[in-house]
Amino acid sequence: MSDQSAQGPDATAEPEELDEREGADEQIAFDINDFPGGARSALEAVLMVVDEPVTEVALASALELPVEDVRGHLHALEEEYAAAQRGFTLRSVAGGWRVYSRSDFAPVVEKFVLDGQQAKLTQASLETLAVIAYRQPVSRARVSAVRGVNVDGVVRTLTSRGLIEEVEDLGESGAMLFRTTPYFLQRMGLSSLDDLPALAPYLPDADVIDELIEEGHA
Repeated sequence: MSDQSAQGPDATAEPEELDEREGADEQIAFDINDFPGGARSALEAVLMVVDEPVTEVALASALELPVEDVRGHLHALEEEYAAAQRGFTLRSVAGGWRVYSRSDFAPVVEKFVLDGQQAKLTQASLETLAVIAYRQPVSRARVSAVRGVNVDGVVRTLTSRGLIEEVEDLGESGAMLFRTTPYFLQRMGLSSLDDLPALAPYLPDADVIDELIEEGHA
């Protein structure tokens, strides 16, 4: 018997091929139907460990299911939780899905989380955040012009809380602009900025803001 036949068919395999086979052996294999409760229970298990909304594509990849099937299961779970009046709900927010406590229980959840601490945004912060949300991307000077006060401290607070972020202005001014973040959408329970209430018409027009800025520098 030759040395090649004695060593078996893998004796001629290249090192890279062996590494790929070893990696494949380490991959987790499962049949979604073998789990108690099937795909929906598996979805719940994954959603319980995420700390931000996860897309349908990512969930489908994890469960090895078609995206259409995952979408159907998600909507079914959402309806199931609502019908059972559970303390939590499943919501599509910021392009993904996540488990949230139901809004009906906001008082008890707020009491537990805050535990007497003043963690709410001030009125000044809320007003500044509203201006940025509806006029983004917007400069600090424009926000100050709308509110009529200096907003440097408030902007720093909103940035530190992850609600807004800086974005470079590629125009002639070169000023630093601000916009809301995906975390802002999560906290507001919005899928996109298009879901914001139609309040923008009540804010000053751009030319009025420019006049206020010029007056402030006069």
